[in-house]
Amino acid sequence: MRRRQFPIVGDGGGFMSWIHLDDAAAATVLALGHDGPAIYNIVDDEPAAAREWLPVLATALGAKPPRHVPVWLARLLAGEPGVVMGTDARGASNAKAKRDLGWTPRHPSWRTGFASAYSAVEVAEGTPRVSASTSYSAG
Repeated sequence: MRRRQFPIVGDGGGFMSWIHLDDAAAATVLALGHDGPAIYNIVDDEPAAAREWLPVLATALGAKPPRHVPVWLARLLAGEPGVVMGTDARGASNAKAKRDLGWTPRHPSWRTGFASAYSAVEVAEGTPRVSASTSYSAG
Protein backbone atom coordinates (compact mmCIF):
# COMPACT_ATOMS: atom_id res chain seq x y z
CA MET A 1 0.00 0.00 0.00
CA ARG A 2 2.78 2.43 0.84
CA ARG A 3 4.34 1.98 -2.60
CA ARG A 4 0.93 2.51 -4.22
CA GLN A 5 1.16 -0.83 -6.01
CA PHE A 6 -2.53 -1.65 -5.48
CA PRO A 7 -4.46 0.70 -7.77
CA ILE A 8 -8.16 1.04 -8.30
CA VAL A 9 -8.75 -0.64 -11.66
CA GLY A 10 -11.32 0.91 -13.98
CA ASP A 11 -14.39 1.85 -11.97
CA GLY A 12 -13.17 -0.19 -8.96
CA GLY A 13 -16.38 -2.20 -8.97
CA GLY A 14 -14.81 -5.53 -7.97
CA PHE A 15 -16.07 -6.62 -4.55
CA MET A 16 -14.02 -8.30 -1.85
CA SER A 17 -15.01 -9.84 1.43
CA TRP A 18 -12.84 -9.35 4.51
CA ILE A 19 -12.41 -11.05 7.87
CA HIS A 20 -10.61 -10.15 11.06
CA LEU A 21 -8.36 -13.03 12.09
CA ASP A 22 -9.96 -13.18 15.55
CA ASP A 23 -13.35 -13.70 13.87
CA ALA A 24 -11.90 -16.35 11.55
CA ALA A 25 -10.46 -18.21 14.52
CA ALA A 26 -13.75 -18.08 16.44
CA ALA A 27 -15.69 -19.39 13.43
CA THR A 28 -13.14 -22.17 12.92
CA VAL A 29 -13.55 -23.37 16.50
CA LEU A 30 -17.34 -23.44 16.05
CA ALA A 31 -17.06 -25.26 12.70
CA LEU A 32 -14.78 -27.91 14.22
CA GLY A 33 -17.44 -28.64 16.82
CA HIS A 34 -20.24 -28.84 14.23
CA ASP A 35 -21.44 -32.29 13.12
CA GLY A 36 -20.87 -33.42 9.58
CA PRO A 37 -18.90 -31.96 6.71
CA ALA A 38 -19.77 -28.45 5.56
CA ILE A 39 -18.27 -25.51 3.75
CA TYR A 40 -18.67 -21.99 5.15
CA ASN A 41 -17.75 -18.54 3.96
CA ILE A 42 -16.14 -16.90 6.98
CA VAL A 43 -16.28 -13.22 6.10
CA ASP A 44 -17.61 -10.02 7.62
CA ASP A 45 -21.10 -8.70 6.89
CA GLU A 46 -20.11 -6.09 4.32
CA PRO A 47 -18.50 -7.03 1.00
CA ALA A 48 -16.97 -3.88 -0.44
CA ALA A 49 -15.98 -2.54 -3.83
CA ALA A 50 -12.29 -1.83 -4.37
CA ARG A 51 -13.09 1.85 -4.89
CA GLU A 52 -14.41 1.91 -1.30
CA TRP A 53 -12.00 -0.25 0.69
CA LEU A 54 -8.67 0.60 -0.97
CA PRO A 55 -8.69 4.29 0.04
CA VAL A 56 -9.80 3.43 3.59
CA LEU A 57 -7.03 0.85 3.95
CA ALA A 58 -4.46 3.32 2.60
CA THR A 59 -5.58 5.90 5.16
CA ALA A 60 -5.50 3.36 7.99
CA LEU A 61 -1.92 2.49 7.05
CA GLY A 62 -0.87 6.10 6.65
CA ALA A 63 -0.25 5.61 2.93
CA LYS A 64 -1.10 7.87 0.01
CA PRO A 65 -4.42 7.22 -1.73
CA PRO A 66 -4.36 4.46 -4.35
CA ARG A 67 -3.84 5.37 -7.98
CA HIS A 68 -6.52 4.82 -10.58
CA VAL A 69 -5.56 2.86 -13.70
CA PRO A 70 -7.59 2.07 -16.80
CA VAL A 71 -8.56 -1.53 -17.47
CA TRP A 72 -6.30 -1.84 -20.52
CA LEU A 73 -3.23 -0.85 -18.47
CA ALA A 74 -4.15 -3.15 -15.57
CA ARG A 75 -4.52 -6.01 -18.05
CA LEU A 76 -0.96 -5.38 -19.28
CA LEU A 77 0.50 -5.08 -15.76
CA ALA A 78 -1.52 -7.61 -13.76
CA GLY A 79 -3.19 -9.78 -16.38
CA GLU A 80 -6.80 -10.79 -16.59
CA PRO A 81 -7.01 -12.02 -12.95
CA GLY A 82 -5.97 -8.56 -11.72
CA VAL A 83 -8.61 -6.91 -13.88
CA VAL A 84 -11.33 -9.31 -12.73
CA MET A 85 -10.44 -8.77 -9.06
CA GLY A 86 -10.60 -5.02 -9.49
CA THR A 87 -13.70 -4.78 -11.65
CA ASP A 88 -15.90 -7.89 -11.57
CA ALA A 89 -15.24 -9.93 -8.41
CA ARG A 90 -18.18 -10.47 -6.08
CA GLY A 91 -18.09 -10.71 -2.30
CA ALA A 92 -19.18 -13.68 -0.26
CA SER A 93 -22.04 -14.17 2.18
CA ASN A 94 -21.59 -15.43 5.73
CA ALA A 95 -25.29 -16.26 6.18
CA LYS A 96 -24.76 -20.04 6.29
CA ALA A 97 -22.05 -19.78 8.96
CA LYS A 98 -24.24 -17.47 11.04
CA ARG A 99 -27.24 -19.76 10.68
CA ASP A 100 -25.56 -23.17 11.12
CA LEU A 101 -22.86 -22.27 13.62
CA GLY A 102 -24.54 -19.47 15.54
CA TRP A 103 -21.46 -17.37 14.69
CA THR A 104 -21.46 -13.60 14.72
CA PRO A 105 -18.37 -11.62 13.76
CA ARG A 106 -17.03 -9.26 16.43
CA HIS A 107 -15.97 -7.02 13.56
CA PRO A 108 -19.03 -7.08 11.26
CA SER A 109 -17.60 -4.48 8.88
CA TRP A 110 -14.21 -4.04 7.26
CA ARG A 111 -14.60 -0.35 8.11
CA THR A 112 -14.33 -0.95 11.86
CA GLY A 113 -12.13 -4.00 11.35
CA PHE A 114 -9.48 -2.02 9.46
CA ALA A 115 -9.51 0.69 12.12
CA SER A 116 -9.16 -1.91 14.88
CA ALA A 117 -6.51 -4.03 13.17
CA TYR A 118 -4.36 -1.29 11.75
CA SER A 119 -4.43 1.10 14.68
CA ALA A 120 -1.79 -1.31 16.04
CA VAL A 121 0.50 -0.71 13.07
CA GLU A 122 3.90 0.57 14.07
CA VAL A 123 6.12 2.10 11.48
CA ALA A 124 9.78 1.33 12.05
CA GLU A 125 12.29 2.14 9.39
CA GLY A 126 9.44 2.67 6.92
CA THR A 127 8.09 -0.88 7.32
CA PRO A 128 4.62 -1.39 8.82
CA ARG A 129 4.42 -4.07 11.49
CA VAL A 130 1.11 -5.60 12.47
CA SER A 131 0.74 -8.03 15.32
CA ALA A 132 -0.77 -11.39 14.33
CA SER A 133 -3.65 -10.94 16.75
CA THR A 134 -4.81 -7.78 15.02
CA SER A 135 -4.56 -8.70 11.36
CA TYR A 136 -7.38 -8.32 8.91
CA SER A 137 -7.52 -10.48 5.81
CA ALA A 138 -9.43 -10.84 2.58
CA GLY A 139 -11.96 -13.61 2.96
